[in-house]
Amino acid sequence: MAAAEVGDDVLDRDPTMRELELRVAGLVGATDALWTPSGSMGNLIALMHHLDRGDAFLAPAGAHVLDNELGTAAWLAGGMPRPLAHDAGPGKVSPAAVRRAAAGGDGPYHALRTTLLCLENTHNAAGGTVTAPDEHAAVVAAARAAKLKVHLDGARLWHAAVALGVPPAALTVGVDTVQVCLSKGLGAPMGSVVAGSAEFVAHARRLRKMLGGGVRQGGVVAAAGLVALDRIDRLAEDHERARALAAGLRERGWQVSTPQTNIVLISVADLTGTLQRFEASGVRAVPMAGQVRLMTHADLTDADIATALERIGPVDAAAVRADGHRPPVRPGAPTSP
Repeated sequence: MAAAEVGDDVLDRDPTMRELELRVAGLVGATDALWTPSGSMGNLIALMHHLDRGDAFLAPAGAHVLDNELGTAAWLAGGMPRPLAHDAGPGKVSPAAVRRAAAGGDGPYHALRTTLLCLENTHNAAGGTVTAPDEHAAVVAAARAAKLKVHLDGARLWHAAVALGVPPAALTVGVDTVQVCLSKGLGAPMGSVVAGSAEFVAHARRLRKMLGGGVRQGGVVAAAGLVALDRIDRLAEDHERARALAAGLRERGWQVSTPQTNIVLISVADLTGTLQRFEASGVRAVPMAGQVRLMTHADLTDADIATALERIGPVDAAAVRADGHRPPVRPGAPTSP
């Protein structure tokens, strides 16, 4: 970062920033790309580009653009969000659901005009679940047949690609725009990149300026993004540690499903109490979709996973399921009163 060649990215582009943008465009199969300070801004720019005021857009329930971007899709992009149930598995929607939602309703003057489908891979709130290339292609084909544009929130696309053993571009086929994050898992201090056609990126640069996202010597942070892209394959270590963490939690009686990537969700009845217990034990966690979310990432080792499991310990009354039954504890495991 200290040695990066820099320029003025607002006036005439920064050379290191431009190198990063073109590299990301190649990785995701796009013509061009634009760096943004955050994934939320990248998503918002795409929605502002695709939506006219009052247009409806579809997204899987719990998607980041619906629940975690403070309503900017409606407030600034002027879109009406329409969440779709996960009828094809956690974090996934079926082609049939897209066709039904895009069909509209009571004629041209009463029905919302639905113009955009927003997908998310991996789906954060569903526990980092992955959409495979064939599933992605089928849903995008349904959107295309319904004359919808498609934006992919690929903040964690690198995780999906590593989990499936495919190039990132295999998971972006047919989309108009895609946003990918350089900090989530990859370890850059900040930044995302939104990619698409050359025409889109030209408009996106103006929208980024409107939103206050233009930077001067952006090569300083772009250099970190280039380093991050060299470490995509390392995400497999995070996935393995997430599986080890989930397995260790289940052995201690916690209700946890096997993660597909690096997000571990724990089902509990007393969410606040459990989070407080974890914090007191020195394990930082956050709430997600009514569950406790734990993440594995580049700064953790196998020893850290073992330490976290030791600190969390066996399930207790704070984790009793809502039906009043305690999750099973492996034979011989210590229990709390």
